[in-house]
Amino acid sequence: MLHPALPSLLGVFAHPDDESILAGGVLAQHAAARAATAVVTMTWSPTSVRAAELADALRVLGAGAPRMLGYGDARNPRAAPGRTRLLDAPLDEVVAAVVQEIRTVRPDVVVTHDALGQLTGHPDHRRTHQAVLLAVQDAAIGQLHPEAGDPWQVHAVYCATHPASGVADLGPLLQNVGKPVLSVDDSVVSTVVDVTPWQQQKAAAIFAHRGEVASERALPGLLARTDEGTRERILRTEYFIRLTPGPHRDDPHQLTA
Repeated sequence: MLHPALPSLLGVFAHPDDESILAGGVLAQHAAARAATAVVTMTWSPTSVRAAELADALRVLGAGAPRMLGYGDARNPRAAPGRTRLLDAPLDEVVAAVVQEIRTVRPDVVVTHDALGQLTGHPDHRRTHQAVLLAVQDAAIGQLHPEAGDPWQVHAVYCATHPASGVADLGPLLQNVGKPVLSVDDSVVSTVVDVTPWQQQKAAAIFAHRGEVASERALPGLLARTDEGTRERILRTEYFIRLTPGPHRDDPHQLTA
């Protein structure tokens, strides 16, 4: 059944493959309901091999063409030769670039990384989280970044995350290749989405990132080599922390004079 009332959705993620791993099910769900979806990727060059793989993944998810900002990856100098790393770029510059995307796409909802930077705490994930929160606020204020177009108020930001109760299968995969496993307390998770109906689509999008699938340490490769039952348990649920940036006129917890 189609649900045309589902909100339009813009994902803003650090690297190609983050969109599929962290929110592939939600992106596919919204696209299936004919809600507008799009994805901005902060790092890697639009002319790189990973850009072509990202295009294939977004096609599977129904999320349009890649929208790549082209910054360098903190840990991979091949990502965007000659470009500033995302971590080294002035924050105001990065925020302005994300404001441009928000005002162009005009989404109801933005999905991005959590403050921890997901399971491994990647610094590009954390910087993306910071930039997105600032950009969502700036995008609604016409006096800021007027060159980026008319202001736009996002209704909610959902930060993809992993609660402590949700890493039982993921943890061993990462620990076996020497990676840390970071999680948040279950109490801060506001939204749990069962994406079982879109699980195969999500898996296909993850595996479209063929270079990462071939890697011994990257999560797409770890998922590709694990047993089907474990992979299904990992992929069928997506977790988010909802932040609501707009005005709260009926909020009983608002500050008063």
